[in-house]
Amino acid sequence: MPFSPLAAPRVASASPSDRTSGGVDQTFARYRRLTKTDEFSSVFGFRKAIRGQWLMLHYLPGRPAGSGPRLGLVIGKKLLRRAVDRNRVKRCLRETFRRERSSLPDCDLVVRLMARPAAVDNGSMSEDFATLLGKLRQRPPPAP
Repeated sequence: MPFSPLAAPRVASASPSDRTSGGVDQTFARYRRLTKTDEFSSVFGFRKAIRGQWLMLHYLPGRPAGSGPRLGLVIGKKLLRRAVDRNRVKRCLRETFRRERSSLPDCDLVVRLMARPAAVDNGSMSEDFATLLGKLRQRPPPAP
């Protein structure tokens, strides 16, 4: 087959083993997310939350041991009108969750944006979320 300068060479897709860096999983796999309405409803129904400067962290403990935490995000259009801003906040929160999840308890988490930030920047959102996760780690696990 002759070489065509118009066709780009094929790039091999990254295998799951390539997505780890120094033992830290770099992905946000589907099993790490809350995807169904019932899952979000059960977390909101448990009525336990921690309030931050801009974010509120709702949590539902009691996942099977070793299954790891799962994350759901609620970033409303009412507070951030532009999709680019909502998506930026979500990317920032997912990245913070990915870095911190190994030290989190096995529970379902839903993060809601509660107040309009003055400026949408990664540093302040990440710091607010990391503070909430630190408070979650300090809470005692519920009695069975």
